[in-house]
Amino acid sequence: MKNEKINLNEKIFIAGASGMAGSAILRSFQKGGYGNLSAGGSIITPSSKELNLLDINQVESFFATKKPTVVVLAAAKVGGILANSTQPAKFILENLKIQTNVIETAWRSGVKRLLFLGSSCIYPKFAKQPIEEESLLKGPLEITNESYAIAKIAGIKLCDSLRIQYGFDAISLMPTNLYGPGDNYHPQNSHVMAALIKRITDATINSEPSIKCWGTGKPFREFMYADDLGEAVLFALKYWNPDADNAPRDTEGKALSFLNVGTGNDISILDLAKKIANLTHYKGEIFWDSNKPDGTPKKQLCVKRLKELGWEAKTDLDTGIKKTIESYKASTKTL
Repeated sequence: MKNEKINLNEKIFIAGASGMAGSAILRSFQKGGYGNLSAGGSIITPSSKELNLLDINQVESFFATKKPTVVVLAAAKVGGILANSTQPAKFILENLKIQTNVIETAWRSGVKRLLFLGSSCIYPKFAKQPIEEESLLKGPLEITNESYAIAKIAGIKLCDSLRIQYGFDAISLMPTNLYGPGDNYHPQNSHVMAALIKRITDATINSEPSIKCWGTGKPFREFMYADDLGEAVLFALKYWNPDADNAPRDTEGKALSFLNVGTGNDISILDLAKKIANLTHYKGEIFWDSNKPDGTPKKQLCVKRLKELGWEAKTDLDTGIKKTIESYKASTKTL
């Protein structure tokens, strides 16, 4: 493809590069030849100790000193149903601060392109399936992650508003549920895929006769391997120009500045648990605690627009889960 929007000589700032999504994005850029000093490029990945994104003074000083030309905002406070339900103030405050500090400073600093990572939880709880981008703000959100979703919606709208009013080249991607190396396996704060992989893998290793999982297992979720997201981010930064005549548009013909990214396929949590059990060779019973919340009943993204631009996910669910299980085992030294 021609007319690439970024070059190998860019100074690329990946905010949140130590997380699962950010590290996958970093791998994608490195694989694509970015960050090569001989070509004049660099990839800047400060840790949270080196750069506190909640501190506007630190953020402004960082941009003034490092002068990045491309920014990927993958940093966020994230967690599962329990964490979102018990810490709503933290989820909305910290994410709003991170987003505003980075996006506004990038704009004021003259950054060439910025990509903001949102989340599929921005969409209404009972959105028509598969969920198209037009569903945004068309209904009430899932209450268990409302604070996080509102913060992410604000980030999307900030990028869109800066594009409209000031011509700032900010785009956003809405990933489906991610999993892969570097995921968070905390017993209370993890997402469903990581929680199930940890619970079932540990039970297999410890020969536990049975395990208990949250909810009924009936909700459907879509899952994408993190490295596929990394490739999607690089693809979007290189080739997606919302101002182009052939750019994706909504049903009213208006150019879209945010796109869904996922596999387009979903699976019930019950079947996902069975799949993980099969891949880990777990022989025990799985019980479901229906007193625990299920969350949104179904959340499957429509990914036709990014596909029309020329990108689609490559990693099938079985392959991705196998890789993630091995990564989890290695991280806990339980091989």
